[in-house]
Amino acid sequence: MGAELSRSLDRARMDNQDSRTVPTPNPQRSKPAPAIVSPAQAARLTRGVTALSVGVAVTLVLVKLIGWRSSGSVAMLASLADSGLDVVAAVATFVAVRYAATPPDEDHRYGHGKAEAFSSLLQATLVFTSAALIGWQAIVRLLAPQAVKTGAESLLIMVVATAATGALVWVQSWVLSRTRSLAVSGDRAHYIADLGSNLAALVGIGLASFLHWEQADALAGLFVAAWLVWGALGVLKDSSDSLMDRELDDADRSAITTLVLADPAIAHMHALRTRASGPVVHIQLHAEIAAHTTLVEAQDILVRAEQRVHTKFPGADILILPDPLGYDARHGHALSKEGAKGDEVEGEQI
Repeated sequence: MGAELSRSLDRARMDNQDSRTVPTPNPQRSKPAPAIVSPAQAARLTRGVTALSVGVAVTLVLVKLIGWRSSGSVAMLASLADSGLDVVAAVATFVAVRYAATPPDEDHRYGHGKAEAFSSLLQATLVFTSAALIGWQAIVRLLAPQAVKTGAESLLIMVVATAATGALVWVQSWVLSRTRSLAVSGDRAHYIADLGSNLAALVGIGLASFLHWEQADALAGLFVAAWLVWGALGVLKDSSDSLMDRELDDADRSAITTLVLADPAIAHMHALRTRASGPVVHIQLHAEIAAHTTLVEAQDILVRAEQRVHTKFPGADILILPDPLGYDARHGHALSKEGAKGDEVEGEQI
C-alpha cells in the first residue's frame, strides 16, 4: 500500500508540474526590483556614501552660513537650518549603517539591520523640527518684510549648494539601486528636500533682490517648510514599514517564486514570508516535494533552491521547510490564517 501511495503522489506531482502557476504581480502594488549586492558589498557602499554625505553636509553649512550672514535672507536661513539638521542626520546615518552591518550576536540572532530604521525615524523627527522652525520664521518675516541684501552673492552660494546636493543625490541613488539601504534612503530624502529648498531659496532671493518683492523671500521659506514635511512623511512611512516587517514588493516575491519552482522536484510552495532588515533580506517558505523523497534527497533539493534564490538576493537569510506532496495539514503557526497573503497553495497568490 505504501508503494501504491507513493506512485499516486508521484503521478499527482507530475500532473501538477504543467499546471503550476507563478503569481502575477499586481501592477498597482509592484515596482521594479532593483539589483541587490551581497551584504558585505552593501556595507562597503553604504559606508562610503554616508561618509560623503557627512562631508557634503558640513561643507554646505559653512557655505550657507557665510551667505546668510551677508544677506539676512530668510530663505537662506531656512536652507541653512535644514543643512544644519542634515549634519546631525548624516552623522546618525553614518553610525547606523556601520552598526547595522555588524554580524549577529547572542542577543540579536537576526542581526542589527533595524538600526537603519531607527536612524530614519530620527531623520524624520529632525526634518519635522526643521520645517516647524522655518515655517515660523517665514511667517514672522511675511508679516514684517525686510530687504534682502547682496542678492547676487546669495544666489551664487545657492547655485553651488544646489549643484553639490544634486551630485550627492545622484551618488546615493546609485548606491540605493544596489543596496536597498533604508538609512541611505532616508538620508537621500533629506537631500532631495534640500534640492527643493535650494531652488525655493534661489527664487525667493532672486525675486526679493532684483524685483524688490520682499514677501517672495518669506513665501519661499514657507514652501521649503511644506516640502520638508512632505519628505519627512515619506521617510516616516519607509522606516515604519521596516520596523513592522512589511513584505517585499510583489515583483520580488514573484521572482522568489519563479526561482524556487524552477526545479520540477518542487511541485508547489506556500506560506512565503519575506522582510528586509537593513542590508539583509529574510525569506521563509514551505516547499512541497514527493512524499517518498528521502531526507538526503530533500536536503539536496532545498539547497539547490536556496542557491537559485541567492542569485537574485545575495546573502539573503533563507529558510525553506519541506512538506510532503498531498498532505494539507497546516503547522498551526499564528500567521497561517486562511486567505492571508503568502499562505495560499499551488502558487496562487504566494
